[in-house]
Amino acid sequence: MSFRLGFLSHVQGRDHDAARTYRNAQELFVVADELGFDIGWVAQHHVAGGGGGLPSPWPFLAHAAATTKRIRLGTAITILPLEDPIRLAEDVSVVDTLSGGRVELGIGSGGSEAEYAAFGRDIERRRELTTQNLAVLRAALANEEVGASGFTIQPPAADFTDRIWQGVFSGAGAEYAAAAGSNLLINRAAYGYEEPTDEVQRPWVDAYLAAWDTPRTPRVGLSRFVFPAKDKRTALEQIGDDVHRAAVRFGERGGFRAGLGVEEALRRFHSFYGHPEEIVAELRQERVLPVATDLITQFNPAIPDQDAAIRALELIATEVAPALGWKPAAAPELEGV
Repeated sequence: MSFRLGFLSHVQGRDHDAARTYRNAQELFVVADELGFDIGWVAQHHVAGGGGGLPSPWPFLAHAAATTKRIRLGTAITILPLEDPIRLAEDVSVVDTLSGGRVELGIGSGGSEAEYAAFGRDIERRRELTTQNLAVLRAALANEEVGASGFTIQPPAADFTDRIWQGVFSGAGAEYAAAAGSNLLINRAAYGYEEPTDEVQRPWVDAYLAAWDTPRTPRVGLSRFVFPAKDKRTALEQIGDDVHRAAVRFGERGGFRAGLGVEEALRRFHSFYGHPEEIVAELRQERVLPVATDLITQFNPAIPDQDAAIRALELIATEVAPALGWKPAAAPELEGV
């Protein structure tokens, strides 16, 4: 099995110290870069307590570009209806220029009523706004005139033809992404279903691939909760309570049924945790992974301490992913060496 390996940070912390949380998240990018991860992703969240702590991903990724050498830098996702697509294109082009062409742009419609209200957008129009803004964003990144006669963005954007991704939550959404010529981002878990996540999501990917009619080969990014440790008990000490609390919150919003225990909460978040060999065996049974081009690992909704998070990244890169067929990218050659 050949795939690119990524990790996704929601940039969360426990102590309400944003500076510490951001430093820790930046350190994970450096660690992942050194371990050979192909892509580091961040998620955009505007509302405190809404699942993440990063409202402005592009300044964050600009900083990551300066502290890393080769890892690609992406958003999974930027909430497109809440953005000015021309301004977003400018930010993307600046970070892409600074990073030497390492940007991957993931967009989606989001779903938080509080976020839409804060930005004065109508959440009932989120699909319409996504379609409209994506057309402008693509045109701007193709260095076409946008906004006014004669206006194109600066710096001029590099080729983003195969670097725009869309996050989806249904088969219809997957077909929409295919029609738009976007790569596909699949969430870590399917909410509101009794069936296992991979059983729910595999038809979405099949629908996407069947609808794809663009000449280039599409990419499918599969996000999964993966937390290796010495054993299951050690992993549970780091992630169990956080995942359970998240499941309770989801239950209050109707995403899960109420009253889930820890084990059921972990199942609902489609979690892979424990000893690396256990995780590898479980991932080999994963129904979506065989058709994915990118495996995107994440710890959210858990917030493990920094040492445990770094150790988990190390185990993913040295034991889990290689056992599934992944090979780390070669380190870039240095001039004059």
